[in-house]
Amino acid sequence: MKKISIIDYGSGNLLSVYKALKFVSSSTYDISITSDEAEVSSSDKIVFPGQGAIKDCMKNLKKQKLDQTITELTKNRPFFGICLGLQSLMEFSEEGGGVNCLGLVSGKVKRFDREKAILTKTEKFKVPHMGWNKVNFTRDHPLLKGLDNDTYFYFVHSFYVEPIDQKLALGKTDYLGSFTSILQKEWIFATQFHPEKSAEAGLILLENFLKW
Repeated sequence: MKKISIIDYGSGNLLSVYKALKFVSSSTYDISITSDEAEVSSSDKIVFPGQGAIKDCMKNLKKQKLDQTITELTKNRPFFGICLGLQSLMEFSEEGGGVNCLGLVSGKVKRFDREKAILTKTEKFKVPHMGWNKVNFTRDHPLLKGLDNDTYFYFVHSFYVEPIDQKLALGKTDYLGSFTSILQKEWIFATQFHPEKSAEAGLILLENFLKW
């Protein structure tokens, strides 16, 4: 039986992610929510959902030694980061006066320009970016199988990632400019949007991850 660990660092939409994975999985998968470093290390696949403040996220990861575990496991095991789980992969975040992150992807996390949003003088652009928006796929990937380009997914965020290597951007979304909404590097696959809140498209993505 394949083991999938959903990392619990003290904050995140864990139950919704768990239910979504259970819905698309078969009896051959053992899915658990855990903060135990040993249990995460023994997993075949890792899912890292996140929400809230990046400072608290990094503090709790280090406290539980999960920062080291994630760094090691992403070298040879499928990893799915969601929202803050994507942002934590970068080197640095502008949030909260500046926070050092895991540094698994070169680049930083930037805040949407509130002034630019105000200057648009329209209800369309607000910070946080909240609601459905489409994702433009930049290339093919097994996790995108069965999904049409410009598929809509559900977003809730005020910050976005800016990788130095733009080839890592598997998906792009337009909101106050174009930003990376899907990042893929070797065994790492991460989304800014929430697949567990993205109806059928999100379930297809999670099911593809189980097969990856």
